[in-house]
Amino acid sequence: MDLDHAWLCRLINRVRPFRMSLLATYDGLCWVAGFVVLSAVQRVIGDVDRTSIVHSACAGLLCAAALLVIGWTLKVHQGRAKLGSFDEVVLLVAVVALVGLGENVVNIVLGVRINGAVAAMAPFAALTLMIWARGAYRVWSDQAPSSSRSTNKIPVVVIGAGEAGHQLVVSMLREPSSRWSPVAIVDDDPLKRHRRIRGIQVMGTTDKLVEIAARTHASTVVIAIPSAPSGLIRRLTSLAKAADIDVKVLPSPVELLVPTQVEISDIRDIDVTDLLGRRVVDTDIAAIAGYLSDKRVLVTGAGGSIGSELCRQLAKLGPAELIMLDRDESALHAVELSIHGTALLDTDATVLCDIRDTQFVVELFERRRPHVVFHAAALKHLPLLERAPGEAIKTNVWGTLTMLEASAACGVERFVNISTDKAANPCSVLGYSKRLAEGLTASVAKAAAGTYLSVRFGNVLGSRGSVLTTFAAQVATGGPVTVTDPHVTRYFMTIPEAVQLVIQAAVIGRDGEALVLDMGQPVSIDSVARQVIELSGKDVDVIYTGLRPGEKMDEDLFGEGEQDERPAHPLISHTPVPAYGAHEAIELDPWSGTEETTKLLERACADMRSRMSKPVDA
Repeated sequence: MDLDHAWLCRLINRVRPFRMSLLATYDGLCWVAGFVVLSAVQRVIGDVDRTSIVHSACAGLLCAAALLVIGWTLKVHQGRAKLGSFDEVVLLVAVVALVGLGENVVNIVLGVRINGAVAAMAPFAALTLMIWARGAYRVWSDQAPSSSRSTNKIPVVVIGAGEAGHQLVVSMLREPSSRWSPVAIVDDDPLKRHRRIRGIQVMGTTDKLVEIAARTHASTVVIAIPSAPSGLIRRLTSLAKAADIDVKVLPSPVELLVPTQVEISDIRDIDVTDLLGRRVVDTDIAAIAGYLSDKRVLVTGAGGSIGSELCRQLAKLGPAELIMLDRDESALHAVELSIHGTALLDTDATVLCDIRDTQFVVELFERRRPHVVFHAAALKHLPLLERAPGEAIKTNVWGTLTMLEASAACGVERFVNISTDKAANPCSVLGYSKRLAEGLTASVAKAAAGTYLSVRFGNVLGSRGSVLTTFAAQVATGGPVTVTDPHVTRYFMTIPEAVQLVIQAAVIGRDGEALVLDMGQPVSIDSVARQVIELSGKDVDVIYTGLRPGEKMDEDLFGEGEQDERPAHPLISHTPVPAYGAHEAIELDPWSGTEETTKLLERACADMRSRMSKPVDA
């Protein structure tokens, strides 16, 4: 901190106990000064109908007294609003307007010897002096922290001078414990080239990033543009990495969930999800999730990647009760800990249960009576289910049927079955089983009173067992990274985005249909692998293992004959699903041999596909 700031800080600290008296005295003097100065100006310009200085001073004192009375009532000087804040200015304007109005009425009605122009202009003059002093203090206080950068803090260049960048710079300067110190801002908007935020200057465009970082000795850059496209992030990351500069990023609006305030704690390392070119669906969860308020909500598979994030987001929406069901006790412990900060597992919020246990599920529904059910429990690993198709029937087909029948029996209002893009034109056991689960959901939708639907999306980045976590683990052990085929592609979305789609689906979805997210262009798995390696900074080989049984080269979002309708959201498609009867599902034999069970599943899905030529409600 320089000498000027240090001296002023000591002075302000000494007079702080007298803040209210000094502020009230200053505001009163502003009234007197406003009248006296305007009267003096009248004399200088030779106005014939001029007001005497004495009369002006008396009028100013009377207005000052009125200001003190009204100000005391409204707590203007007692700290109702922060000094120099917008709220305080609004309060001052209201008080000065009241006093000025009263002063002019008295001047006109009683015929006081105050010139009309002086009486009219004095309130504006007084208000200007009050706001100027507060503004000067605010500018000084905002600038003061930027002069107190500790030498042991990391110098940072902030990319983006928008609202997020502004909040981030303020947060860095405001927090004494912050390990980052902003030294420069870069932004490509020409209208922001002269902007300063708390004394931190916009020093150029992103093309000059490396040069600016070298000039300011910055070792880190933070991309403070939550909606930045992946192409921009890739370019900035490449520039920074080439100059050995660490790159951080703010989360996307979806990750922030309620992006009203950016803090230092929001900063995270850049990862491959920032580079994949995903187009984020704009979902206003707070606006559409009113149906969950004061409702009993049940989530199956609550310990999984999707289920746990679903529970965390649902917990913020005010349900009367959140029931988290899973067969994995450790997963239940983890999700409860992430939501409540404690995980004693001694409340009814967590339920240890296998959805294959029909009797337990039925008794649970009769006892707890949920209003909304999100069915996320499933077996999902494609190669494993190719070898154990019977398990896919027991969990993904019969388990889903158990949940559907229990829901219908107890009058559930909304049931959302979480499906996968592998259910479109399925060719794997996983795809067959999830396709049948969609059909069962559509079948119950025809008979049950509530709304029953499915949500279908592609690979979820960062979920347990996803390619991203697999690649990261392989890189950590030194490789090689295994990719099935150099040309294989998949659709991707982030976990928060997938969960927000699921929550929105329960509102906009119609009975018996599947909702499909427009996930943009499919992404090359080979490209993902190489980006993971690049971010790690390691030299790791990529080897190709060939497609496994049941895998496609490219995934489909819609099955043969399915329609792409978007009645509610431009990026969310609705497609009807043919019903599949419960008696047909029960006839599937999971205890047949592997090959026979797979053929049973395939024939069942082929039968469903044949019904697409008929009306869904036929």
